Amino acid sequence: MNTIPTKLDVVPDIAGPIRDDDGDGQLLAISEMSELFGVTLRTLRFYEEKGLLNPVRRGARRFYRARDVGRMRVILQAKKIGLTLAEVRRIIKLVESGTARDKQITELKEICVSQEQLLLEQEQALKEQIAEVRGVVAALGQILENEPA
Repeated sequence: MNTIPTKLDVVPDIAGPIRDDDGDGQLLAISEMSELFGVTLRTLRFYEEKGLLNPVRRGARRFYRARDVGRMRVILQAKKIGLTLAEVRRIIKLVESGTARDKQITELKEICVSQEQLLLEQEQALKEQIAEVRGVVAALGQILENEPA
């Protein structure tokens, strides 16, 4: 298997960087990319269809460059924290832009803080739903206990 670095020691994956390809870099076959990230071939094709990955085509085969590896790292971390495909596109555009790094990081932080707030609201709603279900289950249990056999 080809080896393209996939981890940075200092920054989260979502912060990039996504390296530009010089055209002569190592290529990963779709099966190698799938194995590297623990995703299905269908997942890689889906991200290609959505314009998030742009593999090189040689006949019917797909080959991924360093840029696609970097993008995949961003995609998977964004997915893990619950961001939408539109938000992933926004992040990739931001990270690949010529915007100053500190401005990129500031905007990424804002996106993540906004997502955290949304998740906290969803967590509260789930807690309320769980409490409601527990009340219904308890009430049904009481009805069963009081029913004649």
